[in-house]
Amino acid sequence: MSDQVLSGRSILIAEDDYFWADELRRGVQGAGAIVLGPVATVGAALTLVESAAVLDSAILNINLRGEHAYAVADRLIERAVPVLIVTGYDEAALPVRYAGVRRLEKPVGIEAVLRAMRSLLPPS
Repeated sequence: MSDQVLSGRSILIAEDDYFWADELRRGVQGAGAIVLGPVATVGAALTLVESAAVLDSAILNINLRGEHAYAVADRLIERAVPVLIVTGYDEAALPVRYAGVRRLEKPVGIEAVLRAMRSLLPPS
């Protein structure tokens, strides 16, 4: 069923766990959003951030195949793209510059992710 807030929104998914990335993709698409990705590396995520004509928000795992995705988070924030960090890291492990960024700690369910995404985006 389409979601009033997420429907038609372009959402980047950067997650390196195949099964979780697929669950995120299915959940976000099920809410009516357009998924960019999922991608599993920092390089691929940066390429999508730079090439996307429209990017309404992003779901970002901060550790992508052993590499911190801080460059991706920073670029999204620079572009004023709302970011949801979904990570196994606790808040204290992240740089202080991300203190104001919405974060969910794994393990987390898809419904919690969708609720958090709705809270990041203004109604369309």
